[in-house]
Amino acid sequence: MQQQQIMPRVGPPGTPTGSSSRTMSFVDKQKYIEDYDFPYCDESSKYEKVAKIGQGTFGEVFKAREKKSNNKFVAMKKVLMDNEKEGFPITALREIRILQLLKHENVVNLIEICRTKATVSNGYRSTFYLVFDFCEHDLAGLLSNMNVKFSLGEIKKVMQQLLNGLYYIHSNKILHRDMKAANVLITKHGVLKLADFGLARAFSIPKNDAKNRYTNRVVTLWYRPPELLLGDRNYGPPVDMWGAGCIMAEMWTRSPIMQGNTEQQQLILISQLCGSFTPDVWPGVEKLELYKTVELPKNQNRRVKERLRPYVKDPYGCDLLDKLLTLDPKKRIDADTALNHDFFWTDPMPCDLGKMLSHHLQSMFEYLAQPRRTNQMRNYHQQMATMNSKPPDNTMIDRVW
Repeated sequence: MQQQQIMPRVGPPGTPTGSSSRTMSFVDKQKYIEDYDFPYCDESSKYEKVAKIGQGTFGEVFKAREKKSNNKFVAMKKVLMDNEKEGFPITALREIRILQLLKHENVVNLIEICRTKATVSNGYRSTFYLVFDFCEHDLAGLLSNMNVKFSLGEIKKVMQQLLNGLYYIHSNKILHRDMKAANVLITKHGVLKLADFGLARAFSIPKNDAKNRYTNRVVTLWYRPPELLLGDRNYGPPVDMWGAGCIMAEMWTRSPIMQGNTEQQQLILISQLCGSFTPDVWPGVEKLELYKTVELPKNQNRRVKERLRPYVKDPYGCDLLDKLLTLDPKKRIDADTALNHDFFWTDPMPCDLGKMLSHHLQSMFEYLAQPRRTNQMRNYHQQMATMNSKPPDNTMIDRVW
């Protein structure tokens, strides 16, 4: 029998012939790393950072100028590598793969991935950036500026585009899982883009009574739907629709409508607005993991329309909000049905945002704005004492509850 030929261990491309990566000298390794060419991953030096426009647990986002064109701006999102002992973060790989699949006017466009050059000064560890088309504003930044006034037609246009984006990603079996005003970008021409897919994932419809086991530790607390707060791990597109409802209400209140400091308090605020969690209203809620382990308010009536009517004068708007903020995810309106709601098909019709935004030349992002949530730590009992008072017309208060 012919003896199997043992191939010599070789190093990465560029390693001297017959050498292994383990036996390379320091000088050879340094030369290999510095000279290595990544043909599909340009160096970040092709862009010049102009300003920092975002920061959070996801990392940092910068506005940058492409040096070659000098007038093309992009957004550069830094990939967090601090906790990675080796390899590329799996969460970033998931985000990149999802963004490569999604191509739609109302979803942020990923241009490329670029990286810093690996040198001795950075320990031969490149920093990677996701490069996106630049959008001049995010919705949280716009709502924080009281000089930015949305007409009813413009609010309809914002929500129509947001729901169009959600319909597209849900049709492609993707959950966003972090719907909030800060993750809704708007260009100076008034085109809305869903952004920050760092928590997004593909979903499937389970068969034969099988259940999905997704993590419920997703969605920013103030926008987190009740099923996640109660421990549900077998969820789907309705989790994003709840966030869409919170954002829609915010278009009038100018601030998040339920600002709990803990998951327990968030559940209390939801039940005070949307009613108690009971099997009559929400069949199967008693089977959720945390239903019997957390203390939930009882005998609470649903007051969504009553509480939002002082802000949302349009009856169709109130009705759509009521359907988006439905406790039972199986009864919660989906994006397709929402787009056909009378809210979008009665006067005033959705109208272009570009004219209004043309009066605001400065970019507006939540990161750069004055805090909208000055009273977010207000004691719960103070809320209860004032919950029956109705604000005068045109008055902004911190929250509905």
